[in-house]
Amino acid sequence: MKILLVEDDAMIGDALQYSLIMQQYAVDWVQDGASALLALKNQHYDVVLLDLGLPEMDGVDVLRSLRQSGNATPVVIVSARDEVASRIAGLDLGADDYVLKPFEVDELSARIRAVVRRKSGHANSVLENGNLSLNLVTRVALVGGVEVRLSAREYAMLEALLIRPGAILSRQDLEDRIYQWGQEVESNAIEFLLHGLRKKIGAESIKNIRGLGWMVSKQS
Repeated sequence: MKILLVEDDAMIGDALQYSLIMQQYAVDWVQDGASALLALKNQHYDVVLLDLGLPEMDGVDVLRSLRQSGNATPVVIVSARDEVASRIAGLDLGADDYVLKPFEVDELSARIRAVVRRKSGHANSVLENGNLSLNLVTRVALVGGVEVRLSAREYAMLEALLIRPGAILSRQDLEDRIYQWGQEVESNAIEFLLHGLRKKIGAESIKNIRGLGWMVSKQS
């Protein structure tokens, strides 16, 4: 899962980015509103963690601009502003959740999973497709009821495909969801990960659409 963290406090941002990476998220971090809007214009994110007290452009203005542009990326406001009016304003402008600082990272992670589930139309934390399932909480994959061990990047790849069954994801799409800024990506990295993942869950589970990318078919 790919997250955009928008936080101007260097200590909080560094600690939160590290904690989320340890939970196997790919996290890009920016420190002002203009950079956030630029990142969201040029790249896909599964969720945005948005502080409100940003320099020059307030987080409320970032959210307003994002929604006015038609961008529906889920947004979780993460702020020390605890006034009821601030929470109402943020939610009314299109935020999907509002988390008060300080918070536990595990709770924030659960809220991230919840808003992404709602956005993708999944009622619970288990993505199922035929005999394949992926638990977003335990990060355990089952094939025919048998547990399959996945690396962090294999998990991220399978999650990206299962969240949108039937959608074709290109190499760039998968790179964007698995890697964060500054990580070196070898030219054949996606093919290498796909090869390993297919060996574990079955080659037929992930289809190659020649010249376009990869997908998992919609199944009941």
